[in-house]
Amino acid sequence: MKRIITISREFGAGGGSIGSVVAKKLGFEYYDKEIILKAARKSNMDMDRVLKWDEKVPSNFGFAQSLFDFYNRPQGEKLYAAQEAIIREIGEKGKCVIVGRNANTILKNFEDSLHVFVYADPYWRMEHMKAKMPDTTEAKISEEMHTIDRARKKFCSYYTNTEFGVADYYDICLNASTLGIDNCIDILYQLCK
Repeated sequence: MKRIITISREFGAGGGSIGSVVAKKLGFEYYDKEIILKAARKSNMDMDRVLKWDEKVPSNFGFAQSLFDFYNRPQGEKLYAAQEAIIREIGEKGKCVIVGRNANTILKNFEDSLHVFVYADPYWRMEHMKAKMPDTTEAKISEEMHTIDRARKKFCSYYTNTEFGVADYYDICLNASTLGIDNCIDILYQLCK
């Protein structure tokens, strides 16, 4: 039986929904945003600032970098280190599903783990998000999909020197638009049982 499941996901592909149901079916703990909040508390950091940094690189280096961003960089590094320590603690306990936050790379050497990437075609993701956010325009959802996926790619590359969404870094990749959320849940449940 797999004791640790990590799920990386494209925005709107249903990775969080899949992870929470799989965790419930297996009797595992489910972790998502609370990891970063726990890391912030552990590091005595400002919660508003921390939520803005969630799954983003601390700053863009290059000619466009401002002095303000430069001085904030150590805070981002401190937060990531705290978050990484918390993910390792969760992994040590086992019986968990962790969504995002580079958990697949942080826990890659843990035995009895399954590292998953959930993706879907853009149209399916748009329809999925429209159902979840009925008061949001398609243009806004499309912008969020692009912005969040780009931030996740940078976050992954910056901290792990790997590529977000590349099959080499996962045990299994699931296309939610082809399989559907329920089948993705069943596949993961069967793999982990």
